Amino acid sequence: INNQATLVHLLKHRALTTPDQTAYIYLEDGESREVVLTYGELDARARAVAATVQQKVASAHDSRVLLVYPQGLEFLVAFFGSLYAGATAVLVYPPTNKKIAKRLNGIAQDCDVALVLSTTSVMEKMAGLALDDGLGRLSWVNTDHLEPHLATHFVEQDIRGEHIAFLQYTSGSTGTPKGVMVSHDNLMANQRAIQAIFGSDESSITVGWLPLIHDMGLIGNALHPLFLGTPLVFMSPLHFMQRPARWLRAISKYRATLSGGPNFAYELCVNKIDLDDV
Repeated sequence: INNQATLVHLLKHRALTTPDQTAYIYLEDGESREVVLTYGELDARARAVAATVQQKVASAHDSRVLLVYPQGLEFLVAFFGSLYAGATAVLVYPPTNKKIAKRLNGIAQDCDVALVLSTTSVMEKMAGLALDDGLGRLSWVNTDHLEPHLATHFVEQDIRGEHIAFLQYTSGSTGTPKGVMVSHDNLMANQRAIQAIFGSDESSITVGWLPLIHDMGLIGNALHPLFLGTPLVFMSPLHFMQRPARWLRAISKYRATLSGGPNFAYELCVNKIDLDDV
């Protein structure tokens, strides 16, 4: 893989050369219930999502696709599917109340979203929220049950480093959310910098719980293992918050060499973990 490569080239390369290698392990219960995704499976499912985006949006390349997902493998499939289609992924938290739904309406209008990808559970929960301004008029696709054969309809795109991979919106806590444009070149430069600083390599194993739609969780936890060709083991932030010892146990169980979080995570471990938990 040369310096001109993008995340799309990387995943296709991994799927071609090591299709059966584990890319991601999601701990559904934060402990022992593993759901595993290989590079080959991720590539195939991403192609099915990309084909769907291409069918739903007249000019999928350079269009904005809103991803409304909880923590899990489904988000990663949708994220890479959007990139495969040449679209720009827009990352947001699933809304839990009308105030957050209104914020999502604003984001959808701000960046002219063409399509929304989500799951059965999220779409059911959002049914009662206010989606009238922007989201309610958009086409929504439930990616839970996409047929595998859709992958064969995927039309390969010319993805280049200068293309925008995703939009990262600010929280909007002090004003209207503002979108930051992150290109493929930005991401690859960041991956090389992380590797240089952390000394990570093909023997590295990452364990985490950070939200994948957040920049630290996405770029550090989800994308860096792909860059290295190594696995990520992760759980939901909620499972970590409920029992911080789960994070430390996973680090120990999977022999993690890379893991991290903000200051409060370490304070939580110090304050909430008893000797009985270790």
